[in-house]
Parts: sequence; C-alpha cells; structure tokens
Amino acid sequence: MSKTTRATQTLAKLGVAFTLHAYDYDPEADSIGLQAAAALGAEPRRVLKTLMAEVDGKPVCVIVPSDREISMKKLASAFGGKAAKMMRPADAERLTGYHVGGISPFGQKKRVPAAIEAAAINEPKVFINGGQRGLQIQLDPKDACKALQAVVADVTA
Repeated sequence: MSKTTRATQTLAKLGVAFTLHAYDYDPEADSIGLQAAAALGAEPRRVLKTLMAEVDGKPVCVIVPSDREISMKKLASAFGGKAAKMMRPADAERLTGYHVGGISPFGQKKRVPAAIEAAAINEPKVFINGGQRGLQIQLDPKDACKALQAVVADVTA
C-alpha cells in the first residue's frame, strides 16, 4: 500500500502535522467507518467518515463520526440551503477522484465546500480517510478544519 496519496501530499504541502495508520479494509463491512475504528482500536467517535452530498443540487463534503448519521435538514442548514441528499457513489468517485471506501476530504479533484461535525472538533486527535481504502490519517481536528476551510456545524441526527 502506498503511503503517498493526494490527501497526504495536500496536508504535507499545507504543513499540517499528521500520522498515517494502515488497517485491513473489509469491503463487506456493514459500516466502513465502524470497521475502520475496530481495526484501528479507536473509539468510533474519533474515526470520522467522509461523505459526499448535495445541498440544493451543489456538491458538498461532510465529515462526521463513524458512529453517527447525518441529518439532511441540519446539513442543508449548515450550508444555507433548503434541501440535502446523499450523492450517488459513482458521482462521488468522479468528483473526488477517490474510490468509495477511500474518499478523503483532502486532495479531492474538485474542491467543494466542507463541513465537520461540531462534536468532533473537541477531540484531541481524529482519524480521517487518507485517500485509499485501508489508510487513515490521524491529526488534530482543528488542523483538518483549517486545511479544508470547513464550517463546523451540528450536522448529525
């Protein structure tokens, strides 16, 4: 497995401190985020999943703890919109340049507005996908927020 991805290159270029953690990715897992948390021995609230959605038809990236679900109403509100829906997996892959299960918010082909769940910001360190299946980046969530120029909002149900 390569330890260099567009995600790691983007963070390095921005001078963000991070560590990489590889794990055995299970494509059959009911929840990829929860499986990653178990494989890493980390609390699910600290392993954040990267989801691609649309607010009023425009793409957005939302990063939430792996044990939480998104509230579409709260997500739309976080971006000043009326309606939100999940992006189709094929569209998410085309937009980000990453494969589902390995979508990172960092180094996406097309930069889109991002939101990070408010509950995650107070964690000392979080894990966020590193741009390929089975690779997580551990970093300070405040650094992730700065790197993404993300809004911090309560977007979970």
